[in-house]
Amino acid sequence: MSDTARVRNERNNPLNLKVCVLGGGSWGTTVAALVARNAPCTLWLRNPDAATEINVLHTNRRYLPDAKLPESLRATTSLEEAVSSADVVVMGIPSQNFRGVLKDVKKFIRPWVPLISLSKGLEQSTGMRMTEVIAQELPGHPPGVLSGPNLAREIMDGSAAASVLAMEDETVCTGLSSIFQSGLFRVYTNTDLVGCELGGALKNIIAIAVGMGDGLGAGDNTRAAVITRGLAEVTRLGVALGGKPETFSGLAGMGDLVATCTSTQSRNRFVGEKLGQGQSIDEIIDEMHMVAEGVKSAPVVMELARTHGIVMPIAQEVYDVVQGKANASKAFRGLLRNPAGSEAEPG
Repeated sequence: MSDTARVRNERNNPLNLKVCVLGGGSWGTTVAALVARNAPCTLWLRNPDAATEINVLHTNRRYLPDAKLPESLRATTSLEEAVSSADVVVMGIPSQNFRGVLKDVKKFIRPWVPLISLSKGLEQSTGMRMTEVIAQELPGHPPGVLSGPNLAREIMDGSAAASVLAMEDETVCTGLSSIFQSGLFRVYTNTDLVGCELGGALKNIIAIAVGMGDGLGAGDNTRAAVITRGLAEVTRLGVALGGKPETFSGLAGMGDLVATCTSTQSRNRFVGEKLGQGQSIDEIIDEMHMVAEGVKSAPVVMELARTHGIVMPIAQEVYDVVQGKANASKAFRGLLRNPAGSEAEPG
């Protein structure tokens, strides 16, 4: 280890914490690469060939083509090996598989080890946020979420980016935030766990709507309008569920929404664009090897909106399209038919 790396490790990981990241997709691998610059880090994934590639070639070409991973990052297919000695467990697992992996983690994790979610989805069967699932399955383990406008490939390329680590305990949150900080990747802290987590989950549906508009050939004015009115919907539901209004104006809210709605790297925007071009949702999903959380979250979000009496016209139209009840063109015509009243009101 170079003197520079040693100084960085001592500054960002003064307690010499060991970290494991579960999930070898693009974002899980990227976070593991960031953490490995500050702390001993093990990446768990199911594919033995991918684990060998990471350990020998220091690449994960399926999810991060052309990216070079730190040589200090170690991969394993053994969940026990990854979790049993970890001081922090990071969950880079899609929302619909999250609980199942947690049940397996329970067998090996030591008491009081924090669990940090990277997932930006809601559990379909319960409507729960991932930190709620953590609290239910592993009570006594401090839950948290790392969220923000974070496109994995740009971060691996060294572009400047920022994220938010949210936990209810401010002291624990501050202590852990530096583990993720690396180079031009800045990590802020927030105690509004609910708001930060919902901002990441709800924006995916708006990104599908923006993608549908792009696929239909709508212009920049349309995109800006959908993003802005979408943010209003996200904020209304997020506040009703316990989030703070100001959180939805920050990195985990507006920041993440803008990145996801405008980037060609966004999976949810990609799904919307293909829907706008006339493909069915089944055809689109079959072409993808990564998860677009907005497709799974749409039914959950609409159920939450109905339960709390929140009007979400954009989310409703996306829900109708992904459920096969309407096509993208019909959805956009439906939005245009909504009367425009006060900007402070839904619609």
